[in-house]
Amino acid sequence: MSMHDDNSGASARLGGLSYLNPAAPEPWASFIEQIERVRPYLGPLERWIETLKHPKRTLIVDVPIERDDGTIAHFEGYRVQHNLSRGPGKGGIRFHPAVTLNEVMALAGWMTVKNAAIGLPFGGAKGGIRVDPSSLSKGELQRMTRRYTSEIGLIIGPDRDIPAPDVGTNAKTMAVMMDTFSMNRGGTATGVVTGKPIALGGSLGRQEATGRGVYLCAREAGKHQHIPMEGARVVVQGFGNVGGIAARLFRAAGARVIAIADHTATLANEAGIDIPAAQAWVAEHGGLAGFNGAAPIDIEDFWQLECEYLVPAALEGQITPERANRVRTRVVVEGANGPTTPAADDVLRDRGVLVVPDVLANAGGVTVSYFEWVQDFSSFFWTEDEINARLERIMVSAYDAIWQVAQEKQVPLRTAAFIIACHRVLEARAERGLYP
Repeated sequence: MSMHDDNSGASARLGGLSYLNPAAPEPWASFIEQIERVRPYLGPLERWIETLKHPKRTLIVDVPIERDDGTIAHFEGYRVQHNLSRGPGKGGIRFHPAVTLNEVMALAGWMTVKNAAIGLPFGGAKGGIRVDPSSLSKGELQRMTRRYTSEIGLIIGPDRDIPAPDVGTNAKTMAVMMDTFSMNRGGTATGVVTGKPIALGGSLGRQEATGRGVYLCAREAGKHQHIPMEGARVVVQGFGNVGGIAARLFRAAGARVIAIADHTATLANEAGIDIPAAQAWVAEHGGLAGFNGAAPIDIEDFWQLECEYLVPAALEGQITPERANRVRTRVVVEGANGPTTPAADDVLRDRGVLVVPDVLANAGGVTVSYFEWVQDFSSFFWTEDEINARLERIMVSAYDAIWQVAQEKQVPLRTAAFIIACHRVLEARAERGLYP
């Protein structure tokens, strides 16, 4: 076989997309492999499966800004709309130096599955800029955000594609995006983004929604695995808006958070960590480094701590087959997107470790984003108690449905979630037909 044939085969495995590098297939390749695992369960809808391997729309934009020192800097930005068969695109904006088109495509694909698995009327989308936001001043960051929003303004909108915060972005980023889109349109459009400040049409409960969803899924998994929450040991990687809030809710429910990690430190305390104190430290110092409520440990030792719940809530690709062989947990609850590779999934399954997949476990954020979008359209806002009650009802119902499919078909929860989601997406595709 020639080198050309090798690359052709690799390209085919990536969905036949010429602009992906077969030599560096992750994480889009992980998404494609997850889709392929669902093929035997699609029945007549299998004829449409290639739809899921071809993003509907991929936009790459140049984002030039004038730096504070007068120089001109260029950044590479993306917005990918993976599938819009069930509704407008929905997905976050990531500012991170390692952002690539490959990553954004995979994240958009996972958003398609997540929205369909939960039952939200959205398709999947994602965006990002290759930048370290901490390297920019506030003025530079705002100029970059405004230019990026103007560049992708061609394809976003309240009924087209609705961005939200992700790694490296926050409510302030969404406020700037909303203002930029509104100024370009000539009228205020609160529904163009979610995760906004409350004063601009944001929703109560949105900031802690993803972490709350992680906790709710862990609680439901514990019921099926007969793990009492009281006294359960919890290990959390990532201590931001997802991991930190999930850790706080675990602790409030009586669990013992014995280890936490972020980009500055990896800490453990077998007696349990004071999570509110750790959150206060991070708010003041920008990271866990220096927090004296737990002792520093090596990151590889972190993955081997004995616990009931392991929560990877940082970036994708964290649980490799090597780490999967060493983890000592009963349940992995994926707070991050794509933290477990498909090969590691197989290892964990063979070892009897239950994995609550990202497309279910971290769907709390997009669920309350949906609530925010609905509230913006109606200009009628719910109380935080109403938000949390609706979130719990949707998350528990989705967990139960996915658990039921997993039991019936004897497949992991991830495959069950993909079965439900792919059926919904491809049925919509089939019913709509091809245009023209």
